[in-house]
Amino acid sequence: MREGSWFRCFYSETLQSSICEGRNLRMVPDRIVMSRGGEKLEEVMGRKEEEELPEFRQGAFEVAEEVSSRLGFKRHRRFGGGEGGGGGSAVSRRLVNDEMLNEYIQEGGIDRHTMRDLVASIRAVDTKDFVCEEWVEEPTLLVTRFEYANLFHTVTDWYSAYVSSRVTGLPNRPHVVFVDGHCTTQLEETWTALFSGIRYAKNFTKPVCFRHAILSPLGYETALFKGLTGEIDCKGESAHNLWQNPDDKRTARISEFGEMIRAAFGFPVNRHRSLEKPPSSSTSTSVHNVLFVRREDYLAHPRHGGKVQSRLINEEEVFDSLHHWVATGSTGLTKCGINLVNGLLAHMSMKDQVRAIQEASVIIGAHGAGLTHIVSATPNTTIFEIVSVEFQRPHFELIAKWKGLEYHAMHLANSRAEPTAVIEKLKEIMKSLGC
Repeated sequence: MREGSWFRCFYSETLQSSICEGRNLRMVPDRIVMSRGGEKLEEVMGRKEEEELPEFRQGAFEVAEEVSSRLGFKRHRRFGGGEGGGGGSAVSRRLVNDEMLNEYIQEGGIDRHTMRDLVASIRAVDTKDFVCEEWVEEPTLLVTRFEYANLFHTVTDWYSAYVSSRVTGLPNRPHVVFVDGHCTTQLEETWTALFSGIRYAKNFTKPVCFRHAILSPLGYETALFKGLTGEIDCKGESAHNLWQNPDDKRTARISEFGEMIRAAFGFPVNRHRSLEKPPSSSTSTSVHNVLFVRREDYLAHPRHGGKVQSRLINEEEVFDSLHHWVATGSTGLTKCGINLVNGLLAHMSMKDQVRAIQEASVIIGAHGAGLTHIVSATPNTTIFEIVSVEFQRPHFELIAKWKGLEYHAMHLANSRAEPTAVIEKLKEIMKSLGC
């Protein structure tokens, strides 16, 4: 070992949660009880969620004894020695006691708070017992996922990983280790694109040491999730605009996050869409992509039946009406053309999904996880959400607000939208775009 261990946490008063990091942190996979993870979905059908979530035994993670003089939180509350011990011998003692956990890593709104349990499992051991057969030299994010197959919740995990990287000042893309036993999903394509490498904790057969480990908070602990209660009053702006016109009342954090996703797939950032001319026209009329995000049946995880809950019972009728309106040239728009895109995202690669989002001038959809992709939308995109009476939740209105995007909602009396009303609303939006 080149130097002693240290461990610290950065506490957010707003979110009431912490991002923690440590130097020379040892993980003992045999002391983490969970399924192996990383299997194909078809191989683990019916597996219970409890088997996939980690149970940390004492000493699942360890630091060398030198840690006693180098522990703390950003608010200068330091712990160690007798204060952080919580019992145990000098050879192996608990790193963080319950008092500190309760103050800086609260239970949260779920039954199992795995980051808290992980930190509670850390033991400080004598240097001679801190033996590592394998070292991971690059900075590594330790991530535990809950609803790993749902796009909205996975975006909260991506955002948590992104913010953790920013808070701890990582200069490059870190490595990621999933400290869970979930199987693979299509969303893993984006994990791989965003970070330098992906491994599962149980892929390590022997204890492994991380030169620099960062504990990414649960997705439930991020602003994207906690902000749903309306307690975080924040308006967004594009990173480029905010750089040119600083405003401490606005944030570019979500916009930067979206740019990170676009850049990971090789798409340009800090650039507005260029509108194309219609292929068969010699005029200067511009064409706007209008992306209709659809809800599709697909097999999500081992406990899923493959059917999604309908949020708009006549979605097909609405799409067909829009298609007919555009195809017959009856839009009534003289300055712009419309290219209606059928957003069957569940059957597209993640790169193609992000491409469809960034090329859209207007994104329409019923309330559903697919709309979470608007985090990657370009700064001049307009969002049009169709909100049924059963799903009046602020997810996408807030994301649009935090990104500084124009947002429109059509609130339904039930779960059926009148196609002509949707067309009229879209026509109104297109005219606001100069059509």
